Order: sequence, then C-alpha cells, then structure tokens
Amino acid sequence: MKRFRRNQARMHLVMMLTLTFTTGIIDAVGYLGLDRVFTANMTGNVVILGMAIAQADGLPIVGPIVALAAFLLGAAIGGRVLRGGRVGWSGRSTISFGVTGGVLLGLGVSTFFFVPEENTPWAFTITGLLGAAMGLQAAAARKIAVADVTTVVVTSTIVGLASESKLAGGTGKNFPRRVLAVVLILAGAGVGALLLQVHIGVGMGVAGGLTLLVALAGHLLRERRKEVEAREAEAREAEVAAVGSADTQEARSATSGANGAARA
Repeated sequence: MKRFRRNQARMHLVMMLTLTFTTGIIDAVGYLGLDRVFTANMTGNVVILGMAIAQADGLPIVGPIVALAAFLLGAAIGGRVLRGGRVGWSGRSTISFGVTGGVLLGLGVSTFFFVPEENTPWAFTITGLLGAAMGLQAAAARKIAVADVTTVVVTSTIVGLASESKLAGGTGKNFPRRVLAVVLILAGAGVGALLLQVHIGVGMGVAGGLTLLVALAGHLLRERRKEVEAREAEAREAEVAAVGSADTQEARSATSGANGAARA
C-alpha cells in the first residue's frame, strides 16, 4: 500500500503539472485572442483592471471584470461541490476536472462556427466561461493538495523556489517540481500563442482535451486505489480470523490438557 501511495502522489503531481501547462495555453488565448484578458491568472487581470480604471490607453475594463467575476463564481462552485470530501482525488474531483475540460473543449469547437470578435457579447461570454472553468479547476486542484502546484499561478511557486533554495540557505525541497511548474506554464503560453495563429479554438480544444485526459487518469487511479484498499482490508480480516482461530485452538488444547490431568 505504501508503494501505491507513493506512485499515486507522483501521478497527482504529473496531472497537476499537466493542468499547469494547459493554464498557460488558456491564458495565452485569452490575452492575445480576447483583448488582453487573463482567464486563469487573476493577479494579471487585477493589475490590468487597475491600470484601465486609471485610464491607461487602450486597456480593457469589461473583459477583466467579466473574467474576475466568473473565476470567483467558478471557484465558489468548486468549493461548494468539493466541501466535505476527502483530501486528494475523489469522485467530485473527476466531475470538476471533467466539467472544466468539457467547457474548454466545447468552447474551442464553438469558435470554429462563431468566431469571437473583440468587445462583443460572444467574446465576453467566452471570457466568462473560460474564467469560470479555470476557477473551478483551481478549487479542485486545491483539494488535491499537491504542494507548490496550484495549476493557475506560479508566483508563490517562484517565491518558494528562490527563498527555500540552497542558495538562500534552504534545503531545496521540491526544487524539481517548482522548476517544472514554471517551465510548463511558460511552455503552455508559448504553445497557446502558436496555436492561436492557426485558430483561436485550437488552443482551447487542446487544453480541454488534455484536461479531460487528466480527469480520466484521476478517475482510473481512484478506482485502482479502491481496489488496493479493498484487498488490504480483506488481508487484515483474514489475518485477524487466522489469529482468532489459532487462539481458539490453543484454548481448546489447554482445556483438554486440564481435563485429562483432572481425570488422572
């Protein structure tokens, strides 16, 4: 069981890093294809919104507000759905990531039929749905609780990378995963920008497909965990039964011996 748990932890890390990559794709699509809007990185969104309110030239206001509000709504829904569940992957995690992937993939397909134009209701609808999906993903990833990998932001990861590095006198704990998280969101953004040159829907489709694969992998891993736990429980029950049987046999032998001595 210990070996399985180690493998499970590694798989959770791989899955969350995959979602970090897809986040980079989605943010590139939002920023470059939806009038400079981040649908996952809310820090960037808030900064853009602040500058726009201060009337910085050409910066959008409506898009960042829509994305921020939708992200909050998605995270709230995720928190409600996942509340009370066990830490780690659960059936609710599968549903949450499945919904996120389905929304991304569905939006990607829809844009091939209805191409969004900047500052139109359809573009704001896409922005809102992407924001809600990423908020839901963030809440679900938080429940998985993979250290240093939130899937939607790497600022705290970079802080940990530097402040806990050996250069800073730290242990360098989780150094590889922190580096991977930063590299993957960077790579995702680059891939998203390249895919945008093909069509705005391609990046969303790729991100959605990968997210659905993560949901499937998590579900299969959860089912495997249940099987391992069931076998372990059966083994414990068999061991207890065997010990009980041995104790009973020993007691009977002792009783027989005592009776024989008494008759003698």
